[in-house]
Amino acid sequence: MKLIIQIPCLNEAKTLEIALNDLPRQIDGIDTIEYLIINDGSSDNTVEVARNWGVHYVVNFPRNRGLARGFMAGLDACLKNGADIIVNTDADNQYCGADIEKLVRPILDGKAEVVIGERPIDTTEHFSPLKKKLQHLGSYVVRKASATDIPDAPSGFRAFSRDAAMRMNVINEYTYTLETIVQAGRDRMAITSVPVRTNPELRSSRLFHSMLGYVKRSMLTILRAFMMYRPLFCFTVVAMFPFLTGLGIGVRFLYFFFTTGGAGHVQSLVLACTLMIMGFMTFVIGLQADIIAANRKILEDIRYHLRRMEYDRGKEPEKEPKE
Repeated sequence: MKLIIQIPCLNEAKTLEIALNDLPRQIDGIDTIEYLIINDGSSDNTVEVARNWGVHYVVNFPRNRGLARGFMAGLDACLKNGADIIVNTDADNQYCGADIEKLVRPILDGKAEVVIGERPIDTTEHFSPLKKKLQHLGSYVVRKASATDIPDAPSGFRAFSRDAAMRMNVINEYTYTLETIVQAGRDRMAITSVPVRTNPELRSSRLFHSMLGYVKRSMLTILRAFMMYRPLFCFTVVAMFPFLTGLGIGVRFLYFFFTTGGAGHVQSLVLACTLMIMGFMTFVIGLQADIIAANRKILEDIRYHLRRMEYDRGKEPEKEPKE
């Protein structure tokens, strides 16, 4: 059983060694632990620090490509190098390395495919009151969108089984944290969370420069991911507003038509017809989006099997459990 711990890095030379020193060297049930960094266009000596420390693998981007792309490139590299379990953590040592054993335990026990580290948000000193409330709000929205019970959706401290990693597909270029939970939930993967500890802040977050910008981009990411997996529901909800409004205006016109002849209310009839047509066309778009989503699911399955063929070449097949 091989565990590879991956760390996305962007100019992390000052903190990377601290984070690496905190990582576990052995875990019960794990035969081999290896380490990988994703150098996302760093302009400092991040790679040199990693190699001097003894990191096994380095994924290099010549320029910054963003956290989401770096995460997916790390998963691909881990799978190619035979990882049975992949753990993603941060280079600023935000998470306690000893808690990686907590993350991988549900996977080792066969109880989960994806495990999210739940931070103590309410007691984290460097989180402002506003950030704490927004973290809870964002997690609530993700829980509803993904049909899961994950309490800390933005947490980047997480573990994936080999099979779950092969199924991951991140479309947005901002962050992988929210979209992967929505995908895992809607694909009915076994996903759970475990409480983890955090370390004092070594540097400010680089994911967002303002709270408003973070909220806006996070909401767009959640909405986009939800629309990918439940497009018919989303478009039906949107279609209901103009259609029902138009229906109400149409009923009002019919009332005046049968009571007073409808004189002077032709504008209401035109508006009612326009709104109802808008609602109906939006619903039709939802049907088309649902068909596209079905095709996307087929493509995801094809990609999953291609990944298995590529990454499992030369790897011993898993034994079927005896009945």
